[in-house]
Order: sequence, then C-alpha cells, then structure tokens
Amino acid sequence: MLTRNFGIEIELTGITREKAARTLATHLEGIMQKQGRNYKVVEPSGRIWEVVYDGSIKCQRKINGQKASAGSEHSVEIVSPILTYERDIKSLQEMVRKIRIAGGFTNKTTGIHIHLDGEDHTPRSLRNFLNIIYSRNDLLYTSLEIERERMRYCKKMDKSLVQKMNKKKPTTFKGIEDIWYEGYYQSRDRHYHDSRYHFLNLHSFFNGVGTVELRGFNGTLHAGKIRTYILLSLAMNEQALTQKFASSKKPQFENPKFAMRTWLNRIGFIGEEFKNPREHLCKHLEGSAAWRFRESA
Repeated sequence: MLTRNFGIEIELTGITREKAARTLATHLEGIMQKQGRNYKVVEPSGRIWEVVYDGSIKCQRKINGQKASAGSEHSVEIVSPILTYERDIKSLQEMVRKIRIAGGFTNKTTGIHIHLDGEDHTPRSLRNFLNIIYSRNDLLYTSLEIERERMRYCKKMDKSLVQKMNKKKPTTFKGIEDIWYEGYYQSRDRHYHDSRYHFLNLHSFFNGVGTVELRGFNGTLHAGKIRTYILLSLAMNEQALTQKFASSKKPQFENPKFAMRTWLNRIGFIGEEFKNPREHLCKHLEGSAAWRFRESA
C-alpha cells in the first residue's frame, strides 16, 4: 500500500503563485521557472512541481491580520510529480508547513485532490472502487466534513451509476467507460468534463491521465490532515485492487465512530503509523469509543 505511486494537488490562497513557487524551490533545492502566469519548480532529480492558477478558488490575502479579497495572482494550486508515501511524505509535510509559514491559507473554496496510479487497475477493481465509495458516502462525508461550498466539485457517488455498473458488470475498460459517461452530452475528451466532479473521478483515468482521482477533501495546510487524506486514499485504493468483490450495500451505522474504526482496521489502518490519521477520521463522528477496548483486547 505505502509503496504505490500517487500525486497530490493542493489548492490555497493567501500568497501569490510566485511566492509559493519560490517557497517550493527553496525547500526542494530546485530551480523555479516562470511559464506565462504559472510556474514550475524542477528538483535536482528532475521531478517537476507545478504552481498554477485555478479559477474555482476565492482569492484572499491577509491585511492587518484580517482576510480580504485579492487578485487572481493569489489563486494557487500546487501540483506534485509522482510521489510515494515512504519516500516523500516527510518532505511533503515539511513543504506544506513552509507554505503556511509563508502566508498561505485555505478557505471553503479550496480542496485537496489525490491521484492514484491507475496502471494496476482492472475493470473489476474500478467497480470495486465505485462500490467502496458509494457504500460509505455518508460516513466519509461526515468524517471529512466536506464543505457545502465544495459539494458541486465533489458530489456523492450517483446511485443510478453504481446500480448500472453492478447490473451490467462490465469486464472491459470500454464497458466501464461507456457507463461512466452515460447521460452526459459533452465530448469525453473534454478536460473539464462534468463527470469528474465526484468524490471518485474516473474521467482522469479514461482521459489520458491514467489515474483514479479522489476529490473529497477540504483544502488544508495542516500537514497531519494531508497525511491522513493520503493514507486513506492509498488504503481504499489497495482494497479496491486486492478485494475480489466489494458490495455497494450501505451498512447500518448505529455507532458511526465504531463503524469507521472497524472499517479502517479492515483496510489496514493498524499500528503507530496510522494512530493520528485514525483520530482525525473518527473525530467528527458520533458514537462511543468502545473500539479502543476492542483494539487492545
């Protein structure tokens, strides 16, 4: 799980793209290059980070400690190269802290997007992923406290889509793709296709990027929360890849906190590495803490 490739997009405001790029270049000991209104930072290893404009971000900056409107140069999206958890997580967390110290902050219009390498996925694993997300729609949205302002960009998985997928059980990528785009009238190769604005986005998989994107995370520059989101994404991805079958049936959650903890244990959130992420994901759920005794029993 922790050796699989991923990428991350971090949306923020508060500082300009130039300042964000300079902060990255200093941290990575890389070279900053301007490209039109955007920037890229090239690491000594050759990996490239991008700092780009995003029109969905409400641009702000702080004046005398108070947030105020700002120009479009304060729209910042940091796009990582291909990363792995074991190699890159510490550096990524430190980079996020330095962006925050430089004046960056997030608001209700910003988000975190995590791209998971699609190379090992099969039609079965993609159906599994859809079912995993759909069956825990409510639990995930409550746990992650997804901002109302962002719901248009990370909608819950559609019931009719999941039902069609499970009824037809397509065994080819073409079959998955046809069901995914059913009901949309835009060209499938359009980058900003409406189908992408769900917690789980397969448009990125079919549109040449080759990744499975998870969009259900609020914007944050809290390094611990970003680590939590990455670990959750990797764990769900691993479940989709390795499980023979994932049900779309929504469990009854009389105790959401216990239900989340039980599920997290099942998908590999066990041990010291996952202690703080478990706390983050259970923090906003109702229910008892009985799982503490279950784990130590």
